[in-house]
Amino acid sequence: MLNIHNLSVSFGGTYLFEEVTFRLGAGDRVGLVGKNGAGKSTMLKILSGDIKPDTGSIATEKEIRLGFLRQDIDFEQGRTVLEEAYQAFEDIRKIEIQLDDINHQLATRTDYESELYHELIEKLSDLTHHYEIVGGYNYVGNTEKILLGLGFKREEFNNQTSTFSGGWRMRIELAKLLLQSNDILLLDEPTNHLDIESIIWLESFLKSFSGVVVIVSHDKMFLDNVTNRTIEISLGKAYDFNKPYSQYLVLREEIREKQLATQKNQQKKIEETEKLIEKFRAKASKASMAQSLIKKLDRVERIEVDEDDNSVMNISFPVSQTPGRVVVEIDRVTKKYGSKTILENISLLVERGSKIAFVGQNGQGKSTLIKAIVNEFEYSGTIKLGHNVQLGYFAQNQAEYLDGEKTLLDTMLDAATDTNRSKVRDMLGAFLFRGDDVEKKVKVLSGGERNRLALCKLLLQPINVLLMDEPTNHLDIKSKNVLKAALQKYEGTLLLVSHDRDFLQGMANVVYEFKDQKIREYLGDINFFLEQRNAQNMRDIEKKDIPVQNVSKEVKNNVSYEDQKKLKSLQNKLSKVESQIQQLEKEIQADDKELASNYDKHIENATFFMAYEKRKKALDDLLLEWENIQLELENFS
Repeated sequence: MLNIHNLSVSFGGTYLFEEVTFRLGAGDRVGLVGKNGAGKSTMLKILSGDIKPDTGSIATEKEIRLGFLRQDIDFEQGRTVLEEAYQAFEDIRKIEIQLDDINHQLATRTDYESELYHELIEKLSDLTHHYEIVGGYNYVGNTEKILLGLGFKREEFNNQTSTFSGGWRMRIELAKLLLQSNDILLLDEPTNHLDIESIIWLESFLKSFSGVVVIVSHDKMFLDNVTNRTIEISLGKAYDFNKPYSQYLVLREEIREKQLATQKNQQKKIEETEKLIEKFRAKASKASMAQSLIKKLDRVERIEVDEDDNSVMNISFPVSQTPGRVVVEIDRVTKKYGSKTILENISLLVERGSKIAFVGQNGQGKSTLIKAIVNEFEYSGTIKLGHNVQLGYFAQNQAEYLDGEKTLLDTMLDAATDTNRSKVRDMLGAFLFRGDDVEKKVKVLSGGERNRLALCKLLLQPINVLLMDEPTNHLDIKSKNVLKAALQKYEGTLLLVSHDRDFLQGMANVVYEFKDQKIREYLGDINFFLEQRNAQNMRDIEKKDIPVQNVSKEVKNNVSYEDQKKLKSLQNKLSKVESQIQQLEKEIQADDKELASNYDKHIENATFFMAYEKRKKALDDLLLEWENIQLELENFS
């Protein structure tokens, strides 16, 4: 389907990749892997035609349809979920317009015997036949099926796309690609905004897809479950093997070991030959033999060993000062959004040096408790920080807080203090931003590079208690390992939210599971927790209810698959409305403060009060919506 020949791309005189050649055929499900900034997203943009390479060519078969899921999506305002998804059927929609026009003409004309009337009848017949061939009678049902599979609820189909978060808009775009009957799918980090159920659904879809799939992802399990081929971009070269990611890593290491052994043997023979040449040169009778050996040595094709990009971040999280024995004291904390309770009477004592993991399904309150500790919103109950506690908080969407128009250097300098401003360049270098890289604007960085910058920026402040909410999002596998090692060495207190079992292993000595507004303590590491929950991995925990060992099974598991999907959809809807309520509460609180300090200024400002009342009305509507969803949820209890 696609032939890529001698492809080269460079930026600022440095090659991202040089003279890369490979072929993509039907049934290939390729994991395109490599370090952050290696050129994976650039390769997808070249394959899609978004950008042109410096050299090389891409040959495609005729009438190949290609779909590209980008990380950055721009939707047209005013469309509903269904209307946006229907954009996948541009040809069908055009035929529908033509059919409507002809039917209107036929309904209004009375010249039944005229030649023009008969031409309209023939055209209607031809268009109807073509409409059936291109799937006109099936696309509405297929659209609903795909949207439901990706987690949307049927009642949400007519909601405006602007009311959904970036993650849900990503799902709409993914639905469009899956509906277009593309021959080639290019997917850039497709699982970043999907929950476990949707990831499993997408895996099943892609495994049965008959065309070509090229996936950029740092999700090792997703790659292993979906792909049958791996292309790694490293140091300007592409390494291509017909193996899923984990098998590829083993195979590539075996090949490098063989190359090293063969190279070592060859080098030994070369050194022996060079000694003979030196020995024969000293004797006139052996001069011709020496020349013969020299020519032979010149013809030897030197064995090269595949280079491996071992450059990694150099991270350490120093403890600013020693805090008191108790660093965080949480007492009967409850957080509600309207009538929906996220956390109820949560009490927790965090002692100095603790390494704690928060686990559980999405929407169960893990991030909510972290945000409560850093005082992002109001809640009932009390949270007290201990003596000399200095919090360092890495939010789940931390990279989004970076200013895209600033350079990396300016981003760091603006956040630096007098004591560490002189170290900023060295810190950026430790996070693999070296030389002219520091003058790049943040907006040109990949998702993983932005996360690295956000981590680097975090280190500018004094910290002795780290709160990390999904810190591995967008990070490549090597960077994940480096971050894990740094956190394992960290001598302060760590509270970590993650879904990644590999990352959590060896990280925590206490695990708290969040479920049904409560938390349950497991005094052990993540393996102990999974053992107690009788589960193999985090996916099992997040996908379904698994009984704790030694606890009798209840009739809970007799819930149908359709009801499970409906429940999941309700929980997702609650999560979205929760976010909207939180934002409105912040805006109204800001308005109240503004009124309190500048009442005379705003008393005559009709625009201000209209916007203020509009926010309060929207908040009331959202709270009512929470109550309605809560009533639906009670049907499952």
